[in-house]
Amino acid sequence: MPTIGWFEILIVVAIAIVVLGPKDFPIMLKKVGSWIGTAKKYINNIQNEVSNIDIDENPKEIKKDKKDES
Repeated sequence: MPTIGWFEILIVVAIAIVVLGPKDFPIMLKKVGSWIGTAKKYINNIQNEVSNIDIDENPKEIKKDKKDES
């Protein structure tokens, strides 16, 4: 997987400033930042739910294994 370095980021920012203009660029950064924050919250929520499901199911499996051994 290719990595993105500081030079590539600088080029993307320079192109974005030219295309959007210096007045609209900060507004777009705020919008993109809020989108990224929202996406991170959703991903974190999904990860927490999956880990809770895993924790809830494991004790049942352990109890079944102990009953089978007896």
